[in-house]
Amino acid sequence: MAIGPSSVIVIVGIILALTYQSILKPPPPKLCGSPGGPPITAPRIKLRDGRHLAYKEYGLPREKAKHKIVFIHGSDSCRHDAVFATLLSPDLVQERGVYMVSFDKPGYGESDPDPIRTPKSLALDIEELADQLSLGSKFYVIGKSMGGQAAWGCLKYTPHRLAGVTLVAPVVNYYWRNLPLNISTEGFNLQQKRDQWAVRVAHYAPWLIYWWNTQNWFPGSSVANRDGGVLSQPDKDIILKLGSSRKPHLAEVRQQGIHESINRDMIVGFGNWEFDPLELENPFLNREGSVHLWQGDEDMLVPVTLQRYIADKLPWLHYHEVAGGGHFFPLAKGVVDEIVKTALNH
Repeated sequence: MAIGPSSVIVIVGIILALTYQSILKPPPPKLCGSPGGPPITAPRIKLRDGRHLAYKEYGLPREKAKHKIVFIHGSDSCRHDAVFATLLSPDLVQERGVYMVSFDKPGYGESDPDPIRTPKSLALDIEELADQLSLGSKFYVIGKSMGGQAAWGCLKYTPHRLAGVTLVAPVVNYYWRNLPLNISTEGFNLQQKRDQWAVRVAHYAPWLIYWWNTQNWFPGSSVANRDGGVLSQPDKDIILKLGSSRKPHLAEVRQQGIHESINRDMIVGFGNWEFDPLELENPFLNREGSVHLWQGDEDMLVPVTLQRYIADKLPWLHYHEVAGGGHFFPLAKGVVDEIVKTALNH
């Protein structure tokens, strides 16, 4: 008896389902505090949906600080990587009365994963963190690299809570609807081929990204694979100087698994956003705050051409281009102080 078309479809469906379950589907995250999971060592708040967000405080005590800043880390990082707190000069902390809190984004470090994470949910997470820590009606936000998705989310969804926003080498989504094709293509083509493909997968086939970044047949995302070979020379020089300074907590970054941390950053960062940052309006019409974007012109991870276009389309945004700077230019001596002072001097 011949097998009909419907039977073939069923068989193919079963094969695809089994393949997804055995190869493509990411393993469940290892939740902190669960049996066999990593221990809980950081202070955490409980969010509106029951998730927990781990955080770390720096600078002056909250109740004594004049300026309160929420720092959002980039990809493959965690709350310990708050370079805008650790590299901020003690004199500036005292002089300007600075308090800073860094938190593990969902799925990183000791924060629970959020499989339906969006720029909006990140903005609401930050607002809840600020409220539960009693940071006051307004606070500053600094978002670095992939932390930019949350900073843009704050500008869109919680502008009334912001005293100021600073984006530092924020990753640009090539699929923002108001980013012209020629501009996005130019920036896209400046990426390594491996990263071009990883971005495509994250956008068009996010269900495949776990396999893509963990298989050994060809290179996945350079960030997911921790391949520093794609970095610019200025970045390589900075990393060489840092040496092993990050190693004590490196294992903590991905301890719950790569999918709800690195991969989720990519899925959100290059997914279909419900708003376009290029349509945002100035949240500080009375000059009670300001928005700044800092970018190195030798950044091989985030093309400078994209930031120049954004700065041109958002005239209320203060654009600072760092000559000879790579993606990690804030790690150079004195740069963090300059960025923070600029943010506070609106």
